[in-house]
Amino acid sequence: MARFYCRWRAVLVCVCTPCISLVLLFAYITVMLCLAMSDSTAAPEPIHFVAPGTFSNQSFGPLPTTFWDLHQHGDPIWNRLQLTIDRHFNLILRPNNIERGSDNDTSYESLRTQGFSEVTNLESMRKTFDQLPQQLQEFVSHMQMRDYPTLIQPDGVCGAGAEDEREAPLLLLAIKSTERNFKNRQAIRQTWGQAGWVAGQWRKGKGGGPGGYVRRVFLLGNGREEDVGVSSSELLQMESKGYGDILQWDFRDTFFNLTLKDVLFWSWFSHSCNRTLFVLKGDDDVFVNTPRMMTYLRDQLEKPQAHKTIEDFMIGDVIVAALPNRVDKSKYFIPDSFYKGLYPQYAGGGGVVYSGLLTKRLHNMSKMVHLFPIDDVYVGMCMVRLNAGPDHHPAFLTFDFPNREEEEKLCSYHTILLVHKRSPTQVVKLWDDMNMTQSLCWDAPLREAKLKENTTKL
Repeated sequence: MARFYCRWRAVLVCVCTPCISLVLLFAYITVMLCLAMSDSTAAPEPIHFVAPGTFSNQSFGPLPTTFWDLHQHGDPIWNRLQLTIDRHFNLILRPNNIERGSDNDTSYESLRTQGFSEVTNLESMRKTFDQLPQQLQEFVSHMQMRDYPTLIQPDGVCGAGAEDEREAPLLLLAIKSTERNFKNRQAIRQTWGQAGWVAGQWRKGKGGGPGGYVRRVFLLGNGREEDVGVSSSELLQMESKGYGDILQWDFRDTFFNLTLKDVLFWSWFSHSCNRTLFVLKGDDDVFVNTPRMMTYLRDQLEKPQAHKTIEDFMIGDVIVAALPNRVDKSKYFIPDSFYKGLYPQYAGGGGVVYSGLLTKRLHNMSKMVHLFPIDDVYVGMCMVRLNAGPDHHPAFLTFDFPNREEEEKLCSYHTILLVHKRSPTQVVKLWDDMNMTQSLCWDAPLREAKLKENTTKL
């Protein structure tokens, strides 16, 4: 009997010991989790919150997963300023914050101004500010301001165009210019920038294909009298009366203020251009193959699910994995005391096309992103916050043709949508040449199609 009892006791010990151990382990884990959760709820807010990035790079070394970051050492001004807004709208840090959908322009302005005062009043920020280049100091001193009077308005509600439009405008040409660049504007008006009905790509024996209505507006700031002459404002008023396509604000028209020009344009568009489907935003020294552009945009509207994809539609010459220019003699110079981090992917500002719906979304998002002195980078920042990105198209040549041999081919300009850096004289000549070669080059494929053909052959 004793042997039988000992045998069963041994069996029970062998079976129950692992079970008891598991129960104890489970209890231990439960206690530790409870302690961790209580600690996390009582913990202070994280040091910083960064916007999620969307890009990876397998060809180079590891890169940050965010387009900007607040480094632990150093006080970059822009990063600190943006931090104040990101904390306000971070639902993790502020789970009860429901203001994002209901804030108006006044509350956004108040939030930016409050954050600007908090950051710039820090002693470390004042020292950093004093060490910035003069151009950046001027930018920082008014970067929280976005309310500037309008000096000249275009005649049309949404720019100059046909008075008898029978359908919504397909395209608004929004061209960044300056007071002194009258010749550039005049060349555009006479060539690729004509307002009204514009036919699409020329078809052999049939003339122009399906097109659409085009509107035009030139975006200007206020030039300094010593730069453009005392009578420049009078000349611009005369030009506006003659063409009705000038939109001018009362801020200094400098390179770093091109971002301000973007933001003010988005606001104007959102209030004045409810029906316009696409925007071509470019410099006044670009050349655009307008008929081909009209056909391309018509094709986008006919794609399946176009009503969904158009909301994020942006095409151009996309730049990826760019870093701030640290060469102090460059006009793009951004010292690390002002900004640290990668640039987001962005479309080169020489010329980019995006939808009217996206324009309005950029307007709303820009209220939550502090101005940045490089305009196309700023657009990329807003796009990242919208969880969107530009699509690269090889027919946008913001850095010109890759070689002279391709440019000198007979139909080269029929294969592009846009090319940057052309003088007024060159623009007029190119437009005449394109009209003369329409019958010969009517079936020339866009550069994108040509690249795909070459890839197949390889």
